Amino acid sequence: QVHLVESGGDSVQAGGSLRLSCTVSGYTNRFNYMSWFRQAPGKEREGVAAAGIEVSAVYYADSVKGRFTISRDFVKNTVSLQMNNLTPEDTAMYFCASDWVGGAGPRGLMDSSRYKYFGQGTQVTVSS
Repeated sequence: QVHLVESGGDSVQAGGSLRLSCTVSGYTNRFNYMSWFRQAPGKEREGVAAAGIEVSAVYYADSVKGRFTISRDFVKNTVSLQMNNLTPEDTAMYFCASDWVGGAGPRGLMDSSRYKYFGQGTQVTVSS
């Protein structure tokens, strides 16, 4: 049984920063991609960032490039998301995902249907 637990969500004002963390337990391929997704009320889940095992293997949604940074600790099997210069449009429930099944290249990394496991999410609320 694989469990992903997110933490770090909070309410902040626009321009603020948050750091989300996700801890993975259970049998999983820790050298596979891990990603962050988010879902705002009434909207579909969208990919935010993904990271593989190489330093260069990081991908971001255009909406967060330059503001968000994904990082991984392969020993602790965690993935983090540093979010800076937050805007109200970043308000959403944030989920981490593991065990990417592959396919469609970098675009597939932002496809939630290509991951086996998700956490329960952590809420990020940004006020103007």
